[in-house]
Amino acid sequence: MTERRHRDTSLRVSKPASSTELEVHVGSMPFILDKELLASKSAKVAALLKENSNEDLSCLLRDIPADAETFELVARFCRGYSMHMSTENVVPLICLSFYLGMDENHSNNNLLSKAVTFFEQRVLPSWNEIIKALRVSEKFLQQTVQLGLFEACLQAMIAKASDNPRHLGEPIAVSTNEDGEDDSNYRPNARRRLFALDWQEDLTTLPLQLYEPIIYTMNQHEIPPEYISASIYRYTKRWIFSCNTTGETMSIYKRKSQRNLIETLERLLPHGRDLLPCTLLFEMLRCAIDLEASSACRNGFETRIGKQLDQAKVQDLLIPSQGYAKEVQYDIECIRRILKIFYGNYNSSDASGFVTVAELIEDFLAEISADNDLMIDTFISLAEMSMAAALGTKRNSDGIYRAIDIYLEKHAYLTDKEKEQVCKVLDFQKMSPEACEHAAKNERLPLRAVVQVLYMTQLQMRDTFTKEVKDYDDKLVKEEDEEEDEVRMELEKMSIKVKKLEKDCSMLKKEIRSGCSSQNVKNEKVSMWAEMKRKLGCMNSMDDLRFPVKKKKVHPKLGV
Repeated sequence: MTERRHRDTSLRVSKPASSTELEVHVGSMPFILDKELLASKSAKVAALLKENSNEDLSCLLRDIPADAETFELVARFCRGYSMHMSTENVVPLICLSFYLGMDENHSNNNLLSKAVTFFEQRVLPSWNEIIKALRVSEKFLQQTVQLGLFEACLQAMIAKASDNPRHLGEPIAVSTNEDGEDDSNYRPNARRRLFALDWQEDLTTLPLQLYEPIIYTMNQHEIPPEYISASIYRYTKRWIFSCNTTGETMSIYKRKSQRNLIETLERLLPHGRDLLPCTLLFEMLRCAIDLEASSACRNGFETRIGKQLDQAKVQDLLIPSQGYAKEVQYDIECIRRILKIFYGNYNSSDASGFVTVAELIEDFLAEISADNDLMIDTFISLAEMSMAAALGTKRNSDGIYRAIDIYLEKHAYLTDKEKEQVCKVLDFQKMSPEACEHAAKNERLPLRAVVQVLYMTQLQMRDTFTKEVKDYDDKLVKEEDEEEDEVRMELEKMSIKVKKLEKDCSMLKKEIRSGCSSQNVKNEKVSMWAEMKRKLGCMNSMDDLRFPVKKKKVHPKLGV
């Protein structure tokens, strides 16, 4: 072990080089190698020695594209020592051995073939090994691309992602339920964890120079967009959000770098609804606004948000204004653009999305109404958009009234004419009785609005009374109809019973008549037979003779 350590160290010891030795500086580390030994393995060194046999070659080899650790492995290979090849050093080894011409054209026992074989057999078959190899290739990115190593890794990753897109990580669930859960803290359910892959290297650990072409190619090969979108958001969270949590002033260079990063990620992000939760898209939009990204970048996020605005929460819409001259506390114009996108892209036959957005804007108006710098025209514009979304539905206008009440309270300096202008957006006919009762006593409303409220209250009372009377009449008519139906049913039942009794009586009469006629015939036949037997002298019993019995006359006096 001591001898091996001594031999490893001796490769780096700086000492005067003899005429047969070559001193090479890699970074700040000097290496001394035998010229002939190095030339036997390197075509480049052999050519330099042939052309410059009497010159010092150290100056010609000072631009070696490698670090000290990689060159030490090459030196060990030239001396015949054992060398440990791994995923982390195979890409630099391939680049350096190619640069030195250590290929099969120069020597059968060459380092380039050994490194390429290791790369193909140990790195390309595994997603984790590819990520590890790419992560250390950032310093040699140009050589990695030129030699086709990056392309080989890219194709292998595309094939693996096509077979199992979970290599990119789990997609982020999009939920419309107001359960208060943070979408950014999504975790796969138990079933997914059961069948999930073992621990794997995360694609988001790669630098942007490598991440961008990988994601771009995956988009071209139709990898499921929900997996790509989730990966892009996690990349944003790792490289932008986590870097801006300290609150420190960002340097100009770092700010420019992150601006380029968010713009690149927006271009890579697939278009479509329900790929990411609306809250996360708003988070990325805020980041783009803070970094003063291009208008194309901001418009891209606004378009994606507008397509699924019905999933947003009121906190998402509270985007702080930027710039030195902040006229209002929140970026109202951004919300207006997003609203227009939503109205222009909503194509569902179900109007519930419009109602949801109308409620969202009402809550948003209530939040921003306290801003003293909020102009009347801006407030009215947002209120009109909310009211337009609720047209054709049975939704009341209590939310708009609440926002107007807050706005008038915080802007008490408005004239009656300005207050009337604000109240014009309110549909008094759709106000609930509770809201009308509150408005009738509201001193902040202009007189004309109060009169309209009282008039609508009277109309509501009249309509309510009319409805109650009509309902009562309908109830009476219904009860009468029900009683008539019951009587009719009873009469029908009685009629059926009477018919049944008549039928039974008729059958009984027929049976009686048929019974009497058959008895008479029988008696007549028996009498004729008995008479014939008597006449013929065939009587043999007293019953057959049937002599008439004369009753004795009883003398009234004797009693006998």
